[in-house]
Formats: sequence, structure tokens, C-alpha cells
Amino acid sequence: MSNTNTFGKINQWARNSISLKLSVIGVFVLILLIPSEMVQSLIRERETTRNQAVSEIWRTWGDRQVLAGPVISVPVVSLKSAAAGTAESYTRYLHFLPENLSVSGEVTPVLRYRSIYEVVLYSGKLAVSGNFKPLLPKGLNVQPADIRWDKAYVTFGISDMKGVKENIDLHWNDSVYRMQPGVPVHDIIKGGVSIPVSVDPSLSNTFSFKLQLNGSRLLAFLPFASDMNVNLTSTWANPSFEGAFIPTDKTVSHKGFAAKWKVLELNRNYGQFGFDDFIGNGDKAQNELFTNDRISPDNTIGAFGVNLIMPVDQYQRTTRAAKYGVLFVILTFVTFFFFELLRKKYVHPLQYLIVGFAVMLFYLLLLSFAEYLLFDLAYAIAAIVVTLMVMLYAGAIFSNRKYGIIVGLILFMLYAYFYTLLQLQLYSLLFGAIGMAVMLSVIMLLTRNLHRERQTEEPEAEE
Repeated sequence: MSNTNTFGKINQWARNSISLKLSVIGVFVLILLIPSEMVQSLIRERETTRNQAVSEIWRTWGDRQVLAGPVISVPVVSLKSAAAGTAESYTRYLHFLPENLSVSGEVTPVLRYRSIYEVVLYSGKLAVSGNFKPLLPKGLNVQPADIRWDKAYVTFGISDMKGVKENIDLHWNDSVYRMQPGVPVHDIIKGGVSIPVSVDPSLSNTFSFKLQLNGSRLLAFLPFASDMNVNLTSTWANPSFEGAFIPTDKTVSHKGFAAKWKVLELNRNYGQFGFDDFIGNGDKAQNELFTNDRISPDNTIGAFGVNLIMPVDQYQRTTRAAKYGVLFVILTFVTFFFFELLRKKYVHPLQYLIVGFAVMLFYLLLLSFAEYLLFDLAYAIAAIVVTLMVMLYAGAIFSNRKYGIIVGLILFMLYAYFYTLLQLQLYSLLFGAIGMAVMLSVIMLLTRNLHRERQTEEPEAEE
């Protein structure tokens, strides 16, 4: 009989002890970190699968395009002393950049699908024109007789030749040449097209050609001219202007964008002509052109351009939402705990754990629906499903439909609040901190007399 009474007192203490209940809830929160991490890992896995599918489209259609030039490359053959009084010849290339360069055209967005994944590509139609002033390499300590003007090449850099859709006919002065793949030397242009031309260094040389090419993500230019002007238009409404120079004039609306760049020789750290890789950084500059798949604004070569971005990345937004998962669990547990005290009805720890798993289910539902629906619609469906589940379960636990509805309303308001945070890019931290301060203040207000109430209840329990 004594053992039964002791067991009954222990059981009664366990049911009424706030400290024990809070400790158990804390342990459950830690346990729920496991499914939270599993959900975030699943999001990363699905995002990797999406990226692989998108990369396949990029490789077949045409990857990011970086355009450079045109550039005149002229071999310079010099002699150097060798053993036994003989002389050996060696060849270096002297490169000249245009005096004026104008690029204008339209970038047409193209949507493609691989399985359930969508990717934006583009098809560009560009007109390139300009001129070279008389080629007088002053200050290079080179003999005029060593410069082989009859062996000159015009080269134009294209980073991904798969994207070229039409032959490139170069109008050079009064002649027309069909550009050929490959470049004679890789000093400053690593890949593209070239053609031998007749160059008179004492005269100005004009050029023009049209370029039709496919690409993805990015269309960028290298400022290889003393005065360079780029004018692009597109029907894509979500451009990202990147690189060392921003547009001097731009308009962006729901109908598309128009942007103009103007870059001068004075804006760069290299001149208009020189030997070999005279721009100063060579392969290093090319390799450091991109940072995290974007044009680095600190690239020493001065690249600039536009990136056609998707307006919504469901995986990034789902990841942001999942980071609030543990906080959602804590706030839901706190709601149940206060209603347990208010209703004076014991809630089994297992029921807390089930509610926690229901909250974690929201992120799995959000990920699943967002792959097929708009993110906003997916968020609404997942929030309604989980809210209804928890609301009906709470009504059954507390044997009162009113309490279940109140729990559902609180949970729905939390989902609405965190959805607002997901929409705020610049102010999400500010409004998130303010919201947490308000929630904590409400909790502090509700718990200010908790210890006093327990003290008044204990004598009644002893009677």
C-alpha cells in the first residue's frame, strides 16, 4: 500500500511539475533538430539535382558568353644573339585594341525545361562596329621592319563557341571576310574567331559584323576599346547588372529592360597596345573574372554585363523558411504549454512530440509543392494543411473546440508573419528581431505570475 501511495505521489508530481515538463519539452526540441537537419539536407539534395539538370541544358544550348575585341594581332620577328656569333629569330605578337567600339542588340529570353526544372536561356542578336586608328606602336622599342603587317590577324573573343548560330562575316574597310574558328595566339583572347587581314598601319581601319549567339546566365563584355559603348534591350524583366561597370542609363519594367554602358580607356589599368599579355594579369585575370558564378566587381580586366536571373528560386526560399523550423516548434510548444496550464489538463509528452513532427512536416510539404507550383501557393497549401492538423489535434487534446481554434489561429498567424519575413530581403533581419522581441515580451507577460500561481495551488493539492 505504501509503495502504491509513493508511486502515486511521484506520478502526481511528474504530472504537475512545471520544471520537469519544461525539461522534457527542451529535450524534444533537441530531438526535433534531427528531422530539421534532414529536411534541410533534402532541400540541398534536390537543389543539387536541379543544378545538374540545368547544367546539362547550359552545355547543349550555350553557357555564359564573354565577348572581347576585336583585336589586331601582328607578329614581330626579331633576332637575338646565339652561340658562335650566330643569330636566332623569335616571334612575339603585338596587339592593338580598337579606338571606338559599339555593340548594340537585343537579348531574347528563352525558357527551357528539363523534367520539372525550368531554366532561362537567351538568344542574342548583336551588331558590332568600330574602328582602329593608325597603328603606331610608340614607346615599345621595336624596329618597324620587324613588324609583319602582311601577317596580321583580326581576332574576336567568344567564350563558348557552341552558342554561335550564324557565320560571322567581317566587313573590314572595303572587304568582307568570313571569320574562322580559333585564334592564332592566346595572349589576351583565349578562344573565339579570327581571320588574316590586310593592314595599312598608316591608315584608320573600320570594321563591322553581326553576331547571333545563344547563351545562358550571363552576357558580358571586356572593355577592349578606348571608347566603348554597349546598348542592350530585352523583354526579360529580371536582369542583374554585374561587373566592374554599371550601366550609365537603364530602365527596368515588367515589359523588360534597356541598358547602356560607356567605358573609356581611362577607366582601365592597361593601354591600347602592347606585346604578349600586355593587359597585365593574363590567365590569372581570366580565372578571377567570376566569383560564385557572378562577374567579380573587382576583376582587373574590367568585365561587365548582364545576368538574366530567375525571379524565384524555390530552393533558396525553402531553405530560408526551414531555418525557422526550430523556432516554430518552440513557439508551438509554448502555446500548448500555456493552454495546458490554463485548461489545467495534462498533455502527455508524446503528444508534444507528435505536434513537433507535424510542424516539421510543413517544410517537407513546402518543398514538395514548390517543385510543381508557385512558391507562394505552395507555402499557403502547406501552412493550411499543417494548421488544420494541429488545430484538430489540439481540440481533441484539450477536449474543447475553442482551444483548438485558438491554437490554429496562433499557428496561422505565425506562418503569415514568417511568410512576410521571407518576402523582405533588406529588412528581414530588422523585422525578424522586432517580431522576436514582441513574442518574448508576450511570453514574459504571461509567465510573470506563474510561480505565484503554483504556490497557491500546492496547498489545495495537499488537502
